[in-house]
Parts: sequence; C-alpha cells; structure tokens
Amino acid sequence: MALTLRKKQLDSIVRMLHLNQQLQGSPDGVGGGVGSAEEEEEAYKILVMDSPCVALLAPVLRVGELRRHGVTLHLNIDKARQQVPDAPAVYLLRPTAANVDRVAADAAAGLYASFHLNFSTCVPRALLERLASATAASRSAHRVARVADQYLDFVCLEEGLFSLAQPRAYVALNDPAAAEADITALVDAIALGLFCVVATLGAVPVIRCARGGPAEMVAAALDARLRDHLIAKPNLFTEAASTAVASFQRPLLCLFDRNFELSVGIQHDWSYRPLVHDVLGLKSNKLKLPEKYDLDDTDPFWVANSWLQFPKVAEEIEAQLAKYKQDVDEVNQRTGGGRDGVEFDGTDLIGNTRHLMNAVNSLPELTERKKMIDKHTNIATALLGHIKGRSLDGYFECENSMLVDGTLDRTKLMNLLRGNGTKEDKLRLAVTYLLSFETPVPSDLEQVEAALRESEVDMSAFQYVKRIKSLNSQFAGASNTASKVNIVDWAEKLYGHSISAMTGVRNLLSDGKQLAVTRAVEALMEGKPNPEVDNYLLFDPRAPKSGTAGQFRGPFREAIVFMIGGGNYIEYRSLTELTQRSQTTKQVIYGATEILNGVEFIQQLSELGQKAGLGGVSSSLPPQ
Repeated sequence: MALTLRKKQLDSIVRMLHLNQQLQGSPDGVGGGVGSAEEEEEAYKILVMDSPCVALLAPVLRVGELRRHGVTLHLNIDKARQQVPDAPAVYLLRPTAANVDRVAADAAAGLYASFHLNFSTCVPRALLERLASATAASRSAHRVARVADQYLDFVCLEEGLFSLAQPRAYVALNDPAAAEADITALVDAIALGLFCVVATLGAVPVIRCARGGPAEMVAAALDARLRDHLIAKPNLFTEAASTAVASFQRPLLCLFDRNFELSVGIQHDWSYRPLVHDVLGLKSNKLKLPEKYDLDDTDPFWVANSWLQFPKVAEEIEAQLAKYKQDVDEVNQRTGGGRDGVEFDGTDLIGNTRHLMNAVNSLPELTERKKMIDKHTNIATALLGHIKGRSLDGYFECENSMLVDGTLDRTKLMNLLRGNGTKEDKLRLAVTYLLSFETPVPSDLEQVEAALRESEVDMSAFQYVKRIKSLNSQFAGASNTASKVNIVDWAEKLYGHSISAMTGVRNLLSDGKQLAVTRAVEALMEGKPNPEVDNYLLFDPRAPKSGTAGQFRGPFREAIVFMIGGGNYIEYRSLTELTQRSQTTKQVIYGATEILNGVEFIQQLSELGQKAGLGGVSSSLPPQ
C-alpha cells in the first residue's frame, strides 16, 4: 500500500466539490476521479471557506483547477458576500461555533440555493444541534442539503510532506504558565490532526514513540481516538483493512518531540530548498520576492535541484540557460534567422513550411523554459545577496564542523559572532555551539557570551538552552527510573528542570552525519533489537488493550514521521535520503505541527527564555 497522502486528500476535495457524489475513477491526479462532462450534470457552484481551510486547499488546487470542477467563485466566510440565490454553495470549514453561526445566518438570508456543508474534522454533536436549532428557527433548514465530516484538516505541501498548521506549538507545550487544560487541548488537537492524516490514507498505523513528554501524550490520545472509532462498523478504515491484511503490511507512525534533537531546528543549511525557506521566507510552496512564485511539483527545476547545495544550483541554472540559447539558435537557423545574440521572439519564422511548423510548435516549450530559468535566476540572485551580506556560507561551514565533525575553529566562530550576519544568525550559531559539545570549555563559553553582548543580541534563547543542558545532566539519572508523570508535573519539569524528563543530553547533540531522528526511524522500521529505540513505547489500536501479545514490531516498508513542536526541510531531506539509500523499497512521509525555519524556531526559544526570566538585552526578535 503506497502512502499517497496528497493524492488522496485531493481526491476527497474534488469529490466534495462535486457535491460528494461518487465519481468515476480517473488516472489524472488533478481530475481526482471526475468522470466526463456528459456523465455529470453541469452546475456552477460557490465555494465558501474559512482561512484555515483556504490554507489547506491552496497547495493542492489552484484557481484554474477549481474552475474545472465547476467553482466560479471562492469566498471567505468572514468577508461580506453577495446573494447568489440560484447557485448551490459548497462550504469547507473548521467545526467552530462561529462558523456554524455564520452558516445559519447565510441560510436564513437565503444567500444560496442550497448548502453543502463540509467540515474539515468531525463536527461535535453540540454544534450540529446548534445549527439545526438556528436553521429551524429561521425556517431555512430545507436549504441545507448535506452535512459531511471530511477529515482534511492538514496542509499537504507535497506527496511526502504535510503540516498541521498549528503555530507556536513548541512554546505552548513548554510554557511555564500553561494550564493543564491548555496542554490537554493542544495534545488533543494534534491527535485529531494526525487522525485526519491516517483517515485520509485509510490506514491504521502502529504507533511508536519515546517514553514521557508530549510524544507519549499524543500517542496515547491518538490511540484512544482510533480505538473508539474502530468500534463502529463500518468505519473510515473498513475498506483498507482487507487490503492491509492481504499484504500483511501497515504503516508505522513515529512520533517525536522537537526536544529530541534541537540543533537541526536552529542550524543554517547550504541546500537550495532550506535556503529559500530560511532566507527568503518560502511559505506553503509560495515565494514573494516581490514577484510571486510557486515552488512545487509543477516546477521541474525545483523538483530536480531543490536539494542540491547552492553552488550546484547556480551551475545548473547556467547550464539550463546555455541549453536554452543553443536551442533558440538552432530554431532560428532552421527558419532562416540565425542572428547571434538575439533571443527567439517568433519574428524570424521564415523558411520552408516544415521548419516553420516545427518552430511554431517549439515556441510554447521554449517560452516555459525561459520563464522557469528567469524565475530561478531571480531567486538565486536574491539568495546570493543574503549569502554575501550575511556570510551564510561561513555560518554553515562553522556549524557543520561542530555538529558533524565535533571540531571547533575558535577564530572562525568569534569572527562570525563579531562580523557579518543578523542578530538571529549570531544567536543561532551560538546556540548550535552550545548544543554541539557536551561540556564546552569555560573560557570559550565566556567569549561567546561576550561576543553576543557586544552585538546586542538578546540572550534569552542562549541562556534557556544553557539551563536546559545543565539540568538535563542533573536529571538524566533520575529520568531513567522515573515513572510516567502527569501533565502538570511534566510542564513544570520542562520549565524548571529539563527540556524533557525522558530526553538525555545525548539526544540534544548531533551524532555524525545522519540526524538522530533519521537513525531512530531507520531502527524502528527495521524492527530489530536496537538500544536506541528498544525502550520506545508501542501503541497498536487494532490490538487488545491489555498485554503485548500479537503486537507487530516490524519490519515496516512505510512510515509516517511526525515532529511535535515544529519540523523543517533539513529533517525532511534526511528522511528522503534514507528511503533513497535503502536496499529495500521504503516510503517515508514527514509531517509536523508546523514547518519552521531557523529564525522562527529561535524566536520560540527566545520567548521561552523571556518567560523564564532569562536574557538581559532587549530582544531584537519581533513577537509572532
């Protein structure tokens, strides 16, 4: 069973746009299973969404594709909308009281001919009763044609990458002032988002996680939700169950807490995609320079080169430009042009008819190639400006030496901290230094702190991680024998004593070129005894709750890796490389509460440091 998350989410969305009718299968992914126009009654529709659902729809369907599915207008539910009384409306909303009240008001006003209501997760009974009461009171219940739970509440950026779009989860889970109810609500929200993911896939996973902390809490909440759902027959997984039994294969869901490996969330990278995300602010596959660009699987250059290091990407752009010019010259020569240095614009199309037709046919392809080359030339030029102005190559080299090789070039470190780069760059380098060595040399540590103060860098994040490291060492022994703590005790330990009572300093450090998360996932998928993961908990929602008999521990061909507290493109790349070098066919999907770059994550560390009363220099980091 292939984990085709993006395709299955797209299929569900397209089926929803066609009023939840069962449609004929289609090999076209964008078609999403839509039959021919003759098979389906043509009707134009209004699509009404809230902002979170706009975000989940944007990466999988563009405006032009919406029109192909009969959507003539797409509107935000929170904006003023005009009446279109002869058109049906498809709603895609999160199940909130405010959204239900807006739907009821729309129905009462008769904005649309009929209302096809789709909620991104399961709608609670209380909200259904609220909607029923409101529409009955306004005598508009007959306009509500259907109410459906779609389980689509996640953002699928590409086939192997998704986000739950839950901002600042790291701060919320580590906030010393967080109430028990707040943490429980966030854990339940994460579990519900993961339920949407596995429901869309149609597969009940085997869940593995480290003991203690948010990973175990989310695993337990998801296990309970899946068990409750599986009691009903049929359910969302009934059809997939027979397939899984026939193939003896179910996916593995690996849950990690961001504290498992902090450094990867902070460090600078030298690959094209992480650089674009970190430096230029790539969000939901969209980039603004100020030109707006889409960077997704429709861009062949991005697909082929986004994981290459930046110098290689620059070389590839040059090579593509040279090939484009060569092809243009060839077309010009065949059609009687051949003027050196003049770009192909269609004005030199002379010569015999055959060459003329070939040239005309090649024009659209050449135009698209030129647009793609211009786009990535502009992106690379913007990156180069930042790289030179901030010495980003130096930051990457210095951090890589510390994290991968365990070596420190003190002169280079101090030159960077006192030289070019933003305050955030310097803070990230200093925190990476702190995480790279179990016991930093006291004199080096003093020099690093002095350099940060000289640059007027807010020390909150640095002091926060410094305290965590110190107290992790103190509590490492106690954590080995600690029993499962309740939510309040765990939150207090996060604030006062340790990043995670069950996570030792070893997990905070990068060990070799392979990331700690990738090593753990590889070991869990192999299912063989391994001291790194032997003590991981196992939750199997299909197995009896008592005892471990019959629990399947692997090997697994497919895995979903989820990072609680924020993921990044560096980890995604590392997991992608794991599947590529594996001797057996493996597939890994990577997801997180949100996809963060280094600046965004260091902001969250700084906020926690400030809550803990650490730091001293006024923060240069804007609040989120």
